[in-house]
Amino acid sequence: MTEQIRRNFIPLIVATALFMENLDATVLATSLPAIAKDLNANPIHLKLALTTYLLALAVFIPASGWMADRFGAKNIFRAAMVVFAAGSIACGLSTDLGTLVAARILQGIGGAMMTPVGRLIVLRTIPRSDMINAIAWLTVPALVGPVLGPPLGGFITTYFNWRWIFWINIPVALLGLVLITRFIPDVREKTSATFDLRGFLLIGPGLSLFLTGVTLMGLGIVGPETVFLITAAGAVLLGGYAWHALRVTAPIIDFRLLAIPTFRAGVAGGFLFRTGLGAGPFLLPLLFQSGFGMTAFQSGLMTFATGVGAIFMKTQAATIIKRYGFRRVLMVNAIVASLFTAFPALFSVTTSPVLIVALFLMGGLSRSLQFTSVNTLAYADVPPERLSNATSFAVVCQELSGSVGVTIAAMGLEGMQHVAGGSAIAVGHFPPVFILIALVSASSILFFRQLSPSAGASLLPTDAMKAAEPPKEVARLSEGHVG
Repeated sequence: MTEQIRRNFIPLIVATALFMENLDATVLATSLPAIAKDLNANPIHLKLALTTYLLALAVFIPASGWMADRFGAKNIFRAAMVVFAAGSIACGLSTDLGTLVAARILQGIGGAMMTPVGRLIVLRTIPRSDMINAIAWLTVPALVGPVLGPPLGGFITTYFNWRWIFWINIPVALLGLVLITRFIPDVREKTSATFDLRGFLLIGPGLSLFLTGVTLMGLGIVGPETVFLITAAGAVLLGGYAWHALRVTAPIIDFRLLAIPTFRAGVAGGFLFRTGLGAGPFLLPLLFQSGFGMTAFQSGLMTFATGVGAIFMKTQAATIIKRYGFRRVLMVNAIVASLFTAFPALFSVTTSPVLIVALFLMGGLSRSLQFTSVNTLAYADVPPERLSNATSFAVVCQELSGSVGVTIAAMGLEGMQHVAGGSAIAVGHFPPVFILIALVSASSILFFRQLSPSAGASLLPTDAMKAAEPPKEVARLSEGHVG
């Protein structure tokens, strides 16, 4: 196997895990109304099946970098895929909302290790000058999930049974295990820091309690006093972790990485951008099925174009970023992608399906470019010895953004129901919510505009970019002078 083929093949193998996660998420989102009906649950309450998975990711991702260094990224990656497949089997056997949520938590534990550890494998085996193309290779198969997910989920739900949604993960997991064992190198740091147990016990329960409280707001499942206590307890634990993290040398999530401008823009700006976009998979199936009266299959056929556009952009992203630079691409494209996020506010029952599909196709192009840019820029100036911590930090924020996005969307719908005075979801409830999440995504420009024109120079193989020197604070961090 030649060096170039190896560089392309490793990201493709890692992407097997991302394919499972993306396919699972988009298929499930499309089928939520049908699952809610079968389990006799409120469709909005069923958002717990989405958010609890994301919460499990947030709780266990912080430990993923340390575990990869301690036990080997290859071993952790394989184990994570097995756990995710076991969770998929449990989801397929669930009988009510409670068992489905529990099974999704098990899936989340597996997913918590797959994504950051897989990304770490790529970052440690691919030269930085090839990183944009490597990330593109890494995400192309994963984007097949959003392409296949909506129509496949709709087809399975409409003509078979939604439980088959989860069985399709099993052959993918088996193939992934074979390829990982055969081709993935065992990359790890020679010396591993002591595990930050105190930090893990603070940030894990803290994130879980805080986001559970936020998720329960407005659902009426428990009283407001209980919701307040859960949320407040989580906030206190997170505050305790922040105090702890700034006083130890090797915290499980190192806030000092935010001193690196490119990492700060990639993580904080990426969080805001993904928060708005993360609400789309929750809102769109509800709009098309509960609002427009479509079947799950019809709904899926409407949204699959987003994934098609995303896949096409992966072949062009490196050229665009190389020509215009990270800062300009991120700033302009944040606005463009946010506009496409807001367009569903204008949809009605009479809107042409061809127009809807065309808008989703163009929106997929834009968001794919943004994701590729954010995912690569974040690691541009991170020293090699801090990559495991940086991947854990970045993926925690990435997954949290999805949970926050779904929560904002659900609370927005509930608020519109309250204002309108009705109990059923109506078409008129959606436009203000789509505008709200688009504004959240657009606010990411506040972080991208702080970047220097030469941001991400090490990732852009041009003479002009290579000549650009990194900011002094990055050089200081790279030399180990962290205050």
